[in-house]
Amino acid sequence: MIHKIKLTCLLLIGTIFITKAQNQNNMNIQSNPNAPVKFSKSIQINSSAKKVWAVLTDINNWDKWQPEISKPKLNDELKEQSKFVWKTGGIKIHSTLHTVKPYEALGWTGHTFGLFAIHNWQIMEKDGITMVIVNESMEGLLAGLFKKSFNKNLDTGMQQWLEALKKECEK
Repeated sequence: MIHKIKLTCLLLIGTIFITKAQNQNNMNIQSNPNAPVKFSKSIQINSSAKKVWAVLTDINNWDKWQPEISKPKLNDELKEQSKFVWKTGGIKIHSTLHTVKPYEALGWTGHTFGLFAIHNWQIMEKDGITMVIVNESMEGLLAGLFKKSFNKNLDTGMQQWLEALKKECEK
């Protein structure tokens, strides 16, 4: 019985890492609609898409306007496949950019112990007003075990991030 449990755990961990590796090799990844944790939100910002893009893509300074984030560090220039690390809620996340379309879209994958996330931002400007849509999905052992609380936290966290982005861009 113990061998069966160990084998199941190894298969689960292997599946998580294989899925993560496959997803990180694809560009323009969409969030997973079947993930146990997923959410989408939007906000209108009274600013140009250019300014929203500048704030959102200045990863090394996220912690200046986003109180839940600390120690963000982009390891390369802003381009697809660039890696960055950051902390949110005290948890260190390793991320890889998969979409970088100036003034239109930004997306990355992220992983930490027991979780794999896909995070996408869309930016659309009309008459000096910019609509920002963000969606995220999370998968993995922890996401499945704590689905209800993770969905609630993701909802709250996304709203806070969008409000902080709006405040920073409208200065």
